[in-house]
Amino acid sequence: MERVSGLLSWTLSRFLWLSGLSERGAARQPRIMEEKALEVYDLIRTIRDPEKPNTLEGLEVVTESCVEVQEINEDDYLVIIRFTPTVPHCSLATLIGLCLRVKLHWCLPFKHKLEIYISEGTHSTEEDINKQINDKERVAAAMENPNLREIVEQCVLEPD
Repeated sequence: MERVSGLLSWTLSRFLWLSGLSERGAARQPRIMEEKALEVYDLIRTIRDPEKPNTLEGLEVVTESCVEVQEINEDDYLVIIRFTPTVPHCSLATLIGLCLRVKLHWCLPFKHKLEIYISEGTHSTEEDINKQINDKERVAAAMENPNLREIVEQCVLEPD
């Protein structure tokens, strides 16, 4: 009986640990989300600015701290990006948001839902732009425009 009780206790603690419900599993969870956030950041930091020869990282439009990843369930994640345009009236903020969305759609290796926002208070029309870059129909329509698609591809593709 003691042996069965010990085996049951071990099995239960192992289950809780693997499911992330125990303290050890719960401690592992933030580390996994941080790793996924870094994975996202590594993909977006190399996107080039549409007007300048710099990357979004070089212009501090994106930083490590602007990426947040939350677990929705075992196989799905919510990726939230808050980027900061270089000036409050940046005319290309929507295009930058589109580049972020396209690059992650093409390259992110895990299943995800993506939300992209302009950092609060950093753009004069942030609410309108946030709606545009998170509207699937508007994004699809924008990517059907061959000129816009070419600009996005130039910004997101890695240099050879």
